[in-house]
Amino acid sequence: MKKLIIAAAIAALTAGTALAETIKVGVTPGEHAQIMEKVKEIAAPKGLNIEILEFSDYVVPNQALADGDLNANSFQHQPYLDNQIADRGFDIVSVGTTITTPMGVYSNKVKSLDELQDGATIAIPNDPTNGGRALLVLASKGLIKVKEDAGLKVTPADITENPKNITFAELDAAQLPRSLQDVDAAVINTNYAMEAGLHPKKDAIAIEGEKSPYANVIAVRKADKDAPWVKTLVESYHDDKVKAFINDTFKGALIPSW
Repeated sequence: MKKLIIAAAIAALTAGTALAETIKVGVTPGEHAQIMEKVKEIAAPKGLNIEILEFSDYVVPNQALADGDLNANSFQHQPYLDNQIADRGFDIVSVGTTITTPMGVYSNKVKSLDELQDGATIAIPNDPTNGGRALLVLASKGLIKVKEDAGLKVTPADITENPKNITFAELDAAQLPRSLQDVDAAVINTNYAMEAGLHPKKDAIAIEGEKSPYANVIAVRKADKDAPWVKTLVESYHDDKVKAFINDTFKGALIPSW
């Protein structure tokens, strides 16, 4: 009987070990990293250990995923991922939505877009997807008009009306908060704004509307999309405890998108 008990214990331990799996997930600093820490807590009892790696820009996490240095990443919205796949040929796919982070316009010099003077300079992200998103935010607020058929990939060349003769400075997205001392305003992604101590609801002089196609996603290599750990990762992210954490921690600055 004792041998049977020991054998059963060993079998259970072995089975538990087999179920445990460690994955590497890439995130950007700020809210994506904070939320993934909560997801990590939820996933651990389910046998999924998440190792979180932070990246300071938007380019490296997809390359690292494609190269096999990551198992998944969680930092980008779907249009950006689509653009990366088209430009770089990455064989990666989204497997679940995460949060929507409304883009905001910030300024150290004016308190509204109406106060911008003729010839003012506004900094926007220099990658095509987020740069286009920034211009669409400004267009939605009536500051400029853009070609209707430009879609989401709007560039300064697609501006049809610019009554205040705004000059657009295209900078790396991570550097935009630092540019506020040098420009009249900057359109900044929420993760970089919050990392710099800016709260979209409190500090932005204008903010993107809630109806946005820019929901963030979890991405994996296409070959892994049906793997059991992917299902566990997405289920853990979509847990009610994670949603409560987002709402309690970010006070409406981020919107759960599931």
